[in-house]
Amino acid sequence: MEVNAATHSEICAVPDERLSIERELLQPLPSLRLQIGAPSVIRKVDRLSCIRYASARYSVPTRLIGTSVAVVVDHGALRITEPATGVIVAEHELGAPGSASVLDDHYDGPRPAPHRGPRPRTTVEQQFCALGEDAEAFLVGAAAIGNTRLGSELEVLLGLGAAHGPDALTGALRRAVAFRRFRAADVRSILAAGAGTPQPRPPGDALILDLPVAPTRSLDAYTVTPAADSGATS
Repeated sequence: MEVNAATHSEICAVPDERLSIERELLQPLPSLRLQIGAPSVIRKVDRLSCIRYASARYSVPTRLIGTSVAVVVDHGALRITEPATGVIVAEHELGAPGSASVLDDHYDGPRPAPHRGPRPRTTVEQQFCALGEDAEAFLVGAAAIGNTRLGSELEVLLGLGAAHGPDALTGALRRAVAFRRFRAADVRSILAAGAGTPQPRPPGDALILDLPVAPTRSLDAYTVTPAADSGATS
């Protein structure tokens, strides 16, 4: 009390008098929030809707991109919460460094399958792909076998379509794809053979016939009857 009643050399004032002046400006201390378990760490959600923790990546809902979330590890589980509300937005198993845990639910469903269809660039390729799925399948198959003359052969195929009609050409292309024949000469041969050629069928689609029934006999017909005892003695 004696110290607070004397003039302090640092503030050049009496602490008791200064306290009475500043008491009107003092506010009550905020209540302490009870925290149970390990302390959380703050991470920012990147543009891929993931956060990084211990050199591993974990997904969160896409609505949190660009915001900060709290990460807590408890018994091998990683929980991600919103700091303001404490609501759990994602839960993952703790992964090893370099791994990634991505949930489809965070991205409004599973990732769509990649489309490996052709990408026509020239006018001829665009006209050929306009014939439909059969033409696209033929173009992909021809590129897969390394047909280096594909550009010039497309013009030949379009000419065959003009001569035989688009329906006949697409049917020939479908047959060529089924038999893995990706040359213009193969399509020309299919068109020349006409529509009477057999169509490929999947394995197991065999023709079932009623076979003739052969007459049978019971096993008794094959039993050997022992010879009758003649009763003669030597």
